[in-house]
Amino acid sequence: MDEALAKKVMVVDDERDFLFTMEYWLKSKGYEVKTATDGFKALELTKSFNPNIILLDINMPGIDGVETLKRIREFNKEVPVVIITAFIGEERVAAASAYKISGLFYKDKDFKEGLRLLESLLRTHKKLKET
Repeated sequence: MDEALAKKVMVVDDERDFLFTMEYWLKSKGYEVKTATDGFKALELTKSFNPNIILLDINMPGIDGVETLKRIREFNKEVPVVIITAFIGEERVAAASAYKISGLFYKDKDFKEGLRLLESLLRTHKKLKET
């Protein structure tokens, strides 16, 4: 992986097996990773860890991904957020899109496809910050 892309990624998901797999995979690709299993922890981590990108499960107990994203946008309007889900309905996409999402990552897709999405978003986000 390109050294310029060594970035901080936060993964938020209530399914611990998926969270562990994503964390292991991202770390093996050179990313610094922090994880959260609920929206409240995600809000704390967003402030303390200051990730370059957030992978956020939309379906979680407590506060769901849409509400978590809404609250993140109150203090961080710039960080790219990719919604991760096993299944998402059109109304949920529209609700999340209102808070500026950068993409969708379906849990049943190939991780390599997800990595390409992440690296593309990080490159784009870096270029936006430089202009």
